[in-house]
Amino acid sequence: MSAIKKFQVTFDCAEPERVARFWCEVLGYEVPAPPEGFATWEAFDRSLPAERQGASFACGDPTGVGPRLYFQRVPEGKVVKNRVHLDVRAGTGLVGEERLATLEAECTRLVALGATRVQLLRADGVNESCIVMQDVEGNEFCLD
Repeated sequence: MSAIKKFQVTFDCAEPERVARFWCEVLGYEVPAPPEGFATWEAFDRSLPAERQGASFACGDPTGVGPRLYFQRVPEGKVVKNRVHLDVRAGTGLVGEERLATLEAECTRLVALGATRVQLLRADGVNESCIVMQDVEGNEFCLD
């Protein structure tokens, strides 16, 4: 029996391209080249039926290590807390004030991209400090 080793993370959202481009900036991901026969993604999008235009977007890790991110338009807005979220690992291996300074610097960068800072969770003897944030459509993630 084989184990699945590749996966993609899918986001439900109102504006797939906007959310995808935000996460590209956060993670250093890239938008792949448009399909063959199209010079741009905009040209490809215009070739679709009206109801499918702007309905999805994707990006990926240029190294091929991280998962593909897929963004799909849904009619309903976000209502409750995510049951699954991303931990953006900015402070791996750091502790104390050095970790906090690194997280705060990255938080400042992400807020400039449109993220919202929600709450600083300080180290408690079991877990290191992290900052709870929201992306441009309110999806929670942790700056860890």
